[in-house]
Amino acid sequence: MTHRMPRAAVALALIAVAGVSLTACSLDSLIWGADGAHVISTTEQLIDAASAGDGAAFACDGAEVEWGESAAWSGLSAEEPEKFVAEHWPEQAEDDPSWSINLSLPFERVESATRFPGDVFYRDEAGELCVVDVAWATVIR
Repeated sequence: MTHRMPRAAVALALIAVAGVSLTACSLDSLIWGADGAHVISTTEQLIDAASAGDGAAFACDGAEVEWGESAAWSGLSAEEPEKFVAEHWPEQAEDDPSWSINLSLPFERVESATRFPGDVFYRDEAGELCVVDVAWATVIR
């Protein structure tokens, strides 16, 4: 007679293994890779800095970035990083970005005519990301 481990026990064992694995690397790294996770992390730092009025510290040398009011950055979250695609963003192509990432508003700020930074464009300069442009969006309801 063979004894089988109950399915619940197998599931718990797999969850435990996954939990140990996740402590070794971030969920963002698993989903987006190391480079994408770096873009997300940098964007979270940028949001904090721009909310405090210090976003310009992230600008690439010579970049003319529209930072807007610091309140516009408050509560935003970094979403999905992508390698830059010039066909999707022809206006930003001349800035030679390496990455773009979209930002989202918290639910409580989603009101008609709210203007916010919707996408950030980064250039990778020797492994460090700097901002070359911010595309602003307006909520339409």
